[in-house]
Amino acid sequence: MNSDNDLQIAGDILEVPHLLQTPREHPATVAEFVGLARSVAADRTQWEHLVEYDATSRWYHRLRTGPGYEVWLLSWVPGQGSGLHDHGLSSGVLTVLDGTLTERTERGTRALGAGAQRMFAPGYVHEVVNDTLEPAISLHVYFPGLTEMPMHTACARRTGSEPVDAVTA
Repeated sequence: MNSDNDLQIAGDILEVPHLLQTPREHPATVAEFVGLARSVAADRTQWEHLVEYDATSRWYHRLRTGPGYEVWLLSWVPGQGSGLHDHGLSSGVLTVLDGTLTERTERGTRALGAGAQRMFAPGYVHEVVNDTLEPAISLHVYFPGLTEMPMHTACARRTGSEPVDAVTA
């Protein structure tokens, strides 16, 4: 089978912790942003006391900002989801802190348990949902800081070949 992406060729960098760089005060590389997310996730005293749950809408709190990036804390009660969206010109790292979230893309669905991380580039379209019966908490690092979150129609998720209608949220 021919590999069509770097992950299939090199494996998952998150599974090789010694390749990750320690976070600097001002991260600049993908590995450093992953390291930043991991260090914040590991120090529950930075975020655990801030978490709230809201049954009417997803709760979120900007935890930190730095030169060209921001860190967000989100909570998800059962059934809450983001809707199908991208992050405009921002890249990001999504880290599940507690519970399990489901990520849906045109390529498939994956369950993300506590400790799981996903990295994405600008224009990456996905939907994140809490499909479980327990609440979940996630940490999101965006670089540059998040300025838009265009929403997409569900038809793009079903076939992956139709044009996507974007509306700035």
